[in-house]
Amino acid sequence: MSLEVKVPSVGESVTEVTITQWLKKDGEVVQIDEPLCEIESDKATVEIPAPESGQLKITVNDGETIEVGAVVAQIDTSVKAKANPSQAAESKETEEVKTEAKQETSSQKSQVNHPSPAARKILDEKGIDAKQVSGTGKDGRITKEDALNAQAKTTSTSQTQTGAETGAETGDRAVRREKMTSLRKTISKRLVAVKNQTAMLTTFNEVDMSAVMDLRKKYKDSFKDKFDVNLGFMSFFTKAVCQALQDWPAINAQIDGEEIQYHDYCDIGIAVSTPKGLVVPVIQDAHLMNLAQIEKAILEKALKARDGKLSLDEMQGGTFTITNGGVFGSMLSTPILNSPQSAILGMHNIVQRPVAIDGEVQIRPIMFLALSYDHRIVDGRESVSFLKQVKEYLEEPARLILGV
Repeated sequence: MSLEVKVPSVGESVTEVTITQWLKKDGEVVQIDEPLCEIESDKATVEIPAPESGQLKITVNDGETIEVGAVVAQIDTSVKAKANPSQAAESKETEEVKTEAKQETSSQKSQVNHPSPAARKILDEKGIDAKQVSGTGKDGRITKEDALNAQAKTTSTSQTQTGAETGAETGDRAVRREKMTSLRKTISKRLVAVKNQTAMLTTFNEVDMSAVMDLRKKYKDSFKDKFDVNLGFMSFFTKAVCQALQDWPAINAQIDGEEIQYHDYCDIGIAVSTPKGLVVPVIQDAHLMNLAQIEKAILEKALKARDGKLSLDEMQGGTFTITNGGVFGSMLSTPILNSPQSAILGMHNIVQRPVAIDGEVQIRPIMFLALSYDHRIVDGRESVSFLKQVKEYLEEPARLILGV
């Protein structure tokens, strides 16, 4: 019996997906619920599991874009039922051949690398010989990331050799083209739409991080021992934002047609940079969490984002977003709104700066904050007051614990 493997629905507004890579080979016998391939939509990357055990017949190649509901493979469920003596003997002989081949491959591992289907496609497009690439996957297998990283390395090596042969310096004028992923295309469209469809402004302030840093230094070890998670800056900022949003509800609202939709809860989006682009997992009901719960939720979402395992539900429904450009060294920026939200807070790096304290110049760890907001719904008084309140909570973190 042949069973069709179809692209499942991955979101109400998603109509097409891209096959990023097959995790199983054509003709391979798979077990039920084993992941067969990865598909990428304009919102997330998910796996398609095997609906039944049997022999896999792939009908759509890596890199192809197809519609939701399309057939990507067939599974011959009758293969698993074959078990007569002659077939058992044939299977044993096949296994012996495979063992010999594996031993031969092992002896040649230092000379020959084996790319995955996705990596093979990339290497072929770039004209790179697989023998020139060191695989980091299992048994020296070349992964998709290895293939992507190999381009610059190979180009650089080639240019160095050319320069050495001619005795002259050569400039890097290489050009390469890559098809935009569905996620990157969606990010591009949304950012342009936000700039064109909102009255976005940004207000700035600075915060003295001394109190938060002293608190972390004093309690980070006991915090880690008790809650099994590190005490970071993001939990303080999330807590401060949730407190301030209670007093300035317009910052936590959004425009819906000709109405303003206010939220009595705080679902905080935390922007996370991944190799495939920026994603914003949402911490639901963050206003009800303590610092440890916030840190655990952020860690869980960040790990899923890094591995491409975030579900659509985990990236929907946010009411406010925090983005931290400081981890990359950013001093100051104007973050773009995460539509349809009305505001976003930008964190930046912490720098020792001279400041006036009670008439004296002191060196303090200062962070610049930026609040971008939609002026159609948020007035200047509200935006400035909200950001000032966040600043005050961070400079007096005891207020976050006491809720005052």
